[in-house]
Amino acid sequence: MGVIGKVVHFGADLALLSGFLAGVHRSTGLTPNIERIGNKDAEGLVKRYLDAGEWAFDSSVAYFGASDWFKRN
Repeated sequence: MGVIGKVVHFGADLALLSGFLAGVHRSTGLTPNIERIGNKDAEGLVKRYLDAGEWAFDSSVAYFGASDWFKRN
């Protein structure tokens, strides 16, 4: 696998992890304690990363909710 493939794979892994953390946050209320990082710039990046996962989660739920292939139980 070339460098581009590895970067794409790593990016997809990060997106999946962010979406997973958004799902955990929505279902349990638990979220990573980013204040423990101690660096305001890094905290900002992590916050934006988690917000991207929330957006992806919300978009997925909206798409699945409008689809005939999914139903609520």
